[in-house]
Formats: sequence, structure tokens, C-alpha cells
Amino acid sequence: MPSRPAPPSADLIARFAAIVGGRHALTAADDTRPYLIEWRDRYEGVSPLVLRPGSTAEVAAILKLASETGTPIVPQGGNTGLVGGQVPDESGTEIVLSLGRLDRIRAIDPAASTMTAEAGVILDRIHDAADAVDRLFPLTLGSQGSCTIGGNLSSNAGGTAVLAYGNARDMVLGLEVVLPTGEIVEGLRALRKDNAGYDLKQLFLGTEGTLGVITAAVLKLWAKPKAQEVAVAGVATPADALAALGLAKTRAGAQLTAFEIMPRRLVEFYLAHQPGSRDPLSTPAPWYLLVEVSVGTGLAEARALMEAVLEDGLAAGLIQDATIAQSVAQAKDFWRMRHGMSEVQKHEGGSIKHDVSLPLSALPDFLARATEAVERLVPGCRPVPFGHLGDGNIHFNVSQPVGGDKAAFLAGWEAMNAVVHGIVTELGGSIAAEHGVGRMKRAILAGVRSPVEMMLMRRLKATLDPAGILNPGKVV
Repeated sequence: MPSRPAPPSADLIARFAAIVGGRHALTAADDTRPYLIEWRDRYEGVSPLVLRPGSTAEVAAILKLASETGTPIVPQGGNTGLVGGQVPDESGTEIVLSLGRLDRIRAIDPAASTMTAEAGVILDRIHDAADAVDRLFPLTLGSQGSCTIGGNLSSNAGGTAVLAYGNARDMVLGLEVVLPTGEIVEGLRALRKDNAGYDLKQLFLGTEGTLGVITAAVLKLWAKPKAQEVAVAGVATPADALAALGLAKTRAGAQLTAFEIMPRRLVEFYLAHQPGSRDPLSTPAPWYLLVEVSVGTGLAEARALMEAVLEDGLAAGLIQDATIAQSVAQAKDFWRMRHGMSEVQKHEGGSIKHDVSLPLSALPDFLARATEAVERLVPGCRPVPFGHLGDGNIHFNVSQPVGGDKAAFLAGWEAMNAVVHGIVTELGGSIAAEHGVGRMKRAILAGVRSPVEMMLMRRLKATLDPAGILNPGKVV
């Protein structure tokens, strides 16, 4: 990989700015700062220039010039990433490429159940546009009011609907991508079957902007459920939760669209720091489950299915208590609690986070071993693991001891990561489930991937980005 270049000269900055126009080339510190800092404040970079192109052609021109001049480019969507993959480093040599102005929904085809959208479209707008034609785009994230579809696809976002619909990569039919050299891959094909050569779009889905810049995508849409029911249930242990999941899958099949898990401690955080919140269960439980079923018929059928799911768990002695949302507003409250899990931890001081996935059968063992290990490492710390039990993705977050020193606790981030990731690897899991590798996990990637896998990743990077200009220092 080429050595680190010098910061771009005033003349080169002017050449880049001319591509997008002065109004969309930001250089003032107050204007650029929102693009340089990660929302958790873990990473804050330095950049002399933020470019906001308004078309694919402008993106292509920027990358062509960058490749010719060896100028590092950091693609950015909604800047909601959690592993530092979307912000520049501290060298002042990298230019930020913000895709926010590429925000057109180019086409919607309800008959084919497809939507063609540009990279900068906010995920909430994708949802609204699909809903307007009686269709569903199921990717659901806590940040959906600010994250963009390009970032979602570049990071292969997961969210709460993976159990039924898959990850972001499973929701894509075609891509338009600009290569680091400025060439445009015009792959916006809305085909369900296409075996004409390699599936090139997979080179760019989940590769975090290191191989190319996604500028538009053909997205799959689904039939909108006619009715949904949401419930919260209490269980004693993760093993009981896993067994309840098995019963729910048997009863509901593909109509089981969410199965989330939260510990009582984290629910208490939410109740303490979210005004107007209430415990959904009359009898508190050690672990809370959020369960959703979606049907293509009506409310009566959805209610009957949810009742059957819960009754199966109660009859088996797995579920201790449960409540079904009695209104749309209450269902939203249940989901608001689940989506608020990360936010409320801020009120409890420092939080060390892990985004991991495990084989489902290994989850109870992982939670027990990882909890014991971090409590031994930092006495008094408060593990609050939560997440997508249905697909094996756990956010194993750990809050600092009560009254402890935040800075001192966060200084142990890497040491705690090593402990947790060691258990994950031993149990056959992944250290990067849905947030990606970015900058945060780049140094440890080689420890969990084989030498052959690392060789292939580096060869792909060198082949597609020979000048090494696209999101350097991320992933590989």
C-alpha cells in the first residue's frame, strides 16, 4: 500500500471543489466538524475538505482525480456508524466524500416490488416511499431517521428484522457503484435471477466503502403485513429464552418477524432515564423478550398467533409473565424501549461495547462466560447484553461501576474487547456482527480470519483500489 501522502495543497483543494461547486465544498471548521466526529465521540478526525457531490458523475470525477493524485477519500453516509469507518483519521490528509445530496428515489415498481434509490436517501424515507405503494422495506434500525441507504448497504446493516428478512445484502437486486479509479459500474438491474457471471454487487455490500462507492441501489420490497402484534415476555435465563424462540419458530414460522432479548438491569436503566416510561411486565423478570408476529390476513389472526406463541412458552414453563400490546401506541412504546437500550446507557457513565454474533446454541454459554469474565476483569462493572436473539447477534455492552471513573474505565476498552472476543472466537462466533470492522476492529481482524482469507481480502483491495485511496486504514 502506498505511503501516507501529504495534506492536499490549496490548488488541489480548488480542483476538487470545482467538481461540486464552491457551495458544496466545505472547508470552514464549523462546517466540516459534523462530518469529522463519530456520534459516540470515540473518533474525531481532521480533514481540510468535505465534498458533497450531487450526482454519480460528480462522484466519478472526484474519485478519478483522487486516484490520479493519490488523495485519500473517506465515503460517508449519515455518519451513524459505530466502528469509525466513516470518519477520517487525524492526519489531515483525507477528504470526506459525503453522499447526502444523492437523495433521489429514482423509481418505484409496486408490481415488481422494487425501488431504485440513491445512496443518500434516509432510511425512514425508504420506508415511507414503500408504504405509499402498499409495500414494505424491512430494514429497521434505531438510527433510521438519520442513517442513509448507501451506508446501510456499505456496512451490510442488520437491525431487528434479520430473523425474517435477512441482512441489508439480502435486500438488494442491483447496484450502481463508482470504483476508486472513477469508473462507474452500472449494475442497476432489477432481476430476481441473474447468473450471467460473477455477482459483482457482493464485492461492495458490506465492504465499508473500501472497494467502491455505492451511489444507487435497486432494493427489494415485500408485501406489507396486514396486521402485527407485539408482546413483551419475561424469562428466567437465556437458555429459557432460546427454548422459547424454538417454540415460537415452530408455531409462527416465517410470521415470526422479531425476537429480541434485554436484561432486567438494562430495562431498569431505561425506566430510570426515559421520562414517562413504564415497566411492561407486572412481575419483573431477569430477562425480557420483545416478540413480534406479522400476518398477511387480519388483526384477529395476528392476535391468535401471538397468544399461541406465548401460551406455548407459558405451558413449557419458559415464560414467567407476558403482555401483548393493546394498541399501536403501546406497541411503539415496546419498540421504543428496545431501540432506546444504547442511548440510556450514556446516563450510567462509560460503556464498553461489543457487537458479536454466535451460533444460537452457544448463546447461553457465551453470556454466562463473558459476564463472569468481564466482572472478574473489572469488579463492579455492569454487563448489559441485549440484542437480536433470533439471529444470534448480541450487543454485549458493559457499563462502568457505579461511582467509578469514566476515563479509567474506558481506558480498558481493548483489554475487555480481548476477553470478550476471545470467548466469541472460541465458540465459533464473529467479532463484527452488524456494525462492521471499520477502524475499531481492523487490528484484530487478522486474529479471527485465516491467513488465506486475509490474503484474498488484501488482493481484492489492491486490485480494485491500486492507488490505495479509498477509505484507507479501514477493514484491511
